[in-house]
Amino acid sequence: MARTEADHGQPSRDHSNVDLSRASAAAGGSPALRGYLASPEGEGPFPAVLMVHEAFGLDDVTVRHANRMAAAGYLTLAVDLYSDGGARRCLVATMRALAAGEGRAFTDLATARDWLRESGRTTGKIGVIGFCMGGGFALLLANDGFDAAAVNYGRLPKNPEKALAGACPIVANFGGKDRTLRGGAAKLESVLDRLGVENDVKEFPHAGHGFLNDVETGPRALRPLFRVMGVKPDPESAPEAWQRIEDHFAKHLKA
Repeated sequence: MARTEADHGQPSRDHSNVDLSRASAAAGGSPALRGYLASPEGEGPFPAVLMVHEAFGLDDVTVRHANRMAAAGYLTLAVDLYSDGGARRCLVATMRALAAGEGRAFTDLATARDWLRESGRTTGKIGVIGFCMGGGFALLLANDGFDAAAVNYGRLPKNPEKALAGACPIVANFGGKDRTLRGGAAKLESVLDRLGVENDVKEFPHAGHGFLNDVETGPRALRPLFRVMGVKPDPESAPEAWQRIEDHFAKHLKA
């Protein structure tokens, strides 16, 4: 499997090992687009997973998330939505695309999805998983050609009934102490139930935002504020949440 070294979640170096720039530019997306590909052991073919990172970008935490999914048997591509200029230049535009439900970020994600499908290494089954900002993207991608979605503390779209109609089966993990998404789990479950979308949504009462991470992430100067907002790892809740994700993908991507 690909590398596993860590520097405590800081996006301080290039984590990419796949160049998607040509395909992205041809599709009207970012002129530069890269990603981190984690491969299971063996020859395959494998079910595939597209991973969407947090607002802080493709960092070591994301790499370890991707390696974890690869160890569970999924060819996992964590696409770097900040490839074409870094977080300082790309964050605002990426968040605007998420809020609008359209834009370059979605073209880049579609490019990465298609790259996985055309790699010759997959079974044809593909899931999408996202964390924080990426969780919001995973929700919006759930009705865009994926077989299963895993949403982790992702913000709901402005019009969830419209955005989630026809979505694939969704598993979602939220934290009860997450001050940024209060009531998000209950609202998402209610919307998916009304739409008839298969779902498994859980709020972990003692967890906060970002609780699946194994270390704190983001600028060190802001971490005290993040803790007050409930943004921190939770090693007690994370194992069950990860198991829920793996069970969900096994049911819909491996069966």
